[in-house]
Formats: sequence, C-alpha cells, structure tokens
Amino acid sequence: MALSATPRSRSRTTRARASIALLGPALVAAVAYVDPGNVATNVTAGSRYGYLLVWVIVVANLMAGLVQYLSAKTGLATGRSLPALIADHLPRPARLAYWFQAELVAVATDLAEVVGGAVALALLFDLPLLLGGLITGTVSMAVLAVQNRRGQRPFERLIVTMLLVITVGFLAGLVVAPPSPGDVVGGLVPRFDGTDSVLLATGMLGATLMPHAVYVHSSLATDRHGRPPQGRVLRRFLGVTRIDVLVAMIVAGAVNLAMLLAAASSLRGTPGTDSLEGAHAAIGAQLGGGMAILFGVGLLASGLASTSVGCYAGAVIMEGMLRRRIPLLLRRLITLTPALVVLGVGADPTQALVLSQVVLSFGVPFAVIPLVLLTARRDVMGGSVNHPVTTVAAGVIAAVVTTLNLALIVLTVSGG
Repeated sequence: MALSATPRSRSRTTRARASIALLGPALVAAVAYVDPGNVATNVTAGSRYGYLLVWVIVVANLMAGLVQYLSAKTGLATGRSLPALIADHLPRPARLAYWFQAELVAVATDLAEVVGGAVALALLFDLPLLLGGLITGTVSMAVLAVQNRRGQRPFERLIVTMLLVITVGFLAGLVVAPPSPGDVVGGLVPRFDGTDSVLLATGMLGATLMPHAVYVHSSLATDRHGRPPQGRVLRRFLGVTRIDVLVAMIVAGAVNLAMLLAAASSLRGTPGTDSLEGAHAAIGAQLGGGMAILFGVGLLASGLASTSVGCYAGAVIMEGMLRRRIPLLLRRLITLTPALVVLGVGADPTQALVLSQVVLSFGVPFAVIPLVLLTARRDVMGGSVNHPVTTVAAGVIAAVVTTLNLALIVLTVSGG
C-alpha cells in the first residue's frame, strides 16, 4: 500500500516549489553579461592573446556575483531601485549630472547590443547592417511589450529562453574543439602584455560587470516581489536570491569563458579573427558551417535579449534619477538612434563594440560605489545591512575597477 506524504514533507515540497518560483531576476540581469560586447571583447582577446586573459573573466564574474547580489538585496530590503535611492541622497544639480553619465552608459550599452544584433543578421541572412539594426530595435520593442502587457514572469521566461539559446550557441564550439587544459590553467595567472591587453581587459570587465545590470537588478527584484518583505520571509527571499545569482553567474561565466577559449584554441593566428565577421568565417572554415550558424544564432539571441534588458534598465535609470516616466517608444529611440548612426556611417562594428565596452567600464564605479555605501547603511537597509566583511569585499571591488580604469587612461595617454 502506498504511503501518503506527511504534512511535514508536503510543507517542505511546497516551500521548495515556492522558492524555485522566486528564481529568475538574476538570470535576466545576467543577459547583460553575455551581450554582443562580450562576444567582441572575448573573441578579440582569445584570437590575439590566446589564454592570457582567462583570469579576467574569472575575476570579473566573481566580482559581478557579489555586486549583483547586493543590488538585488537593495531592492528586496527597501522596495526601491538603486537609481531612486541614489537620487534621494543627491542635490538636484548632482542628480542631473549623475543621470547624464548613466544615460551615456545606456547609450553605449544599446550601441553594443544593436550593432551585435545587426552583425548577426548580416552573417545569417546577408542583410545590410542598418536594416539589421532597425530589425533588432523593433524586436526588442516586442519583447518589452511582453513585460508591459503580461507582467514580469512572462518577460523573465522569454529572456531566460534566449539565454539558453545563447548558451548552446557559444558552448557548442568547445565540444567540437576542446581547449588545452594546461593552457587554460596557465591563463588563470593574472598578467598583461602591453597597453592593448589592458584595453581589452578593461573592456572585458566592462562587458561583465555592467552598470545597467547593477541598476536594473534592484528594480527586477522590486518588480517581482512588490512591497519589501519582512522577517523570516525576507531572509528566505535573500537565500533564494543568492542561489539565483550563483546560477546566473555560472551560466554567464561559462558562456564568456567558452567564447575566449574557442577563439584561443581555434582562431589564434588566423588573419582577421579579431572581428565578428572574421571570427564567423574562420569558425566556418575550421569547425564547419553548422558551428558558424550556431555562432550567428547565439550572437543574434544575445543582441535581441540584451537590448531588451538594456532598454528596461534605461527606463529604470530615468525613472529613478529624474522621477518621471516617458513613453516606451521614445525611450527606445533615445538609445537606439546613436547605434543606427554608427551603422549608417559605416563604422567598423567590431571596433565599435569593443570601445563601447570600455565606455561601460568607466560607468561601473558610478554604480558600484553608491551601492556599497548604501548597503552599508542601517538607516537604508535595516536588518539587511551588509556585514562589515561584505562591505570590505565590495569596497575592494570598487577600488580595483576604479584603479584599472585610471591605469588604462595613463597607459593610453603615455602610449605605454
């Protein structure tokens, strides 16, 4: 005779299902870590320097994991987005200046994502880049409409599905041409090889620890859960959020690492592989047309998903900093226009992608430093205030990011 479940086991099952249902916001934010800018910087790093910068991806993902958890915790504990909290502590002139730099970061974000989507459409269907950019922007509008009309969870499911496509598209190359384990381990030793490697490392950091992902994660947590939970419920939510962030960072880290390793093992020494078009052609020549198609599909999914999340983040930044909403179409056009201009004038798309990631890296301190300061304040976070060790770790991350950017400026100006 079958035994029925006990009330205690049913309760544990119910809690487990409820906890699983809370997963998702970190995976949406993680799409920012596998956008076309990541593809450009990681493929360029692998094709030029082999396994030299493997350590940058590992360190960047460890940094991003802590920062994203703090962002989500901010939204859960306060019920407000990080931009809104920052705006509360700034006088109006400083608030407007802060919004302006955040808006520039949003434009750089959209530049990378729309250009990447346009390149993918050109590779897959031979479409003109400008037309591909328009299609990418239009599709992102449709994805955002899902969030507006059907709510948070359908939007999350759609984005996570795209994330799965991205993961398959870029991990497949490692199955066909696995890298040398010894070389991968050697790449974990932190080192550079001239100014250009520092530029790429900064771009890789900017492509992983992205300012708009820091801003938007706090809002995703708030939108998902509404009024801030209290007591035991808040502790459970924070525990689930840690798992959510861990899973998201594993997925994003694996995809980023796969991009670099595939380029290092298969594309190094091949002329022209530091561009997306060249990488696509080389993959087709060395690994077969099927792998080239998977690369293009992964790049396209990356552009479509990340530009949708990027536009969502831009709206969060504007609403929090300026305390007003604007129509979604206008919001989309604000950040889409510069990308279309770049495509229209015929600028090199891969170079535009790499430089956009460097711009993003300069915006990271403006997002991370206030996050560290706010989450260390009990009057803001209440009982969820950071442990001193957490504050120190997050402060070190902010210092490392800032120092790396300053070093980049010095090396670039001096020509070292």
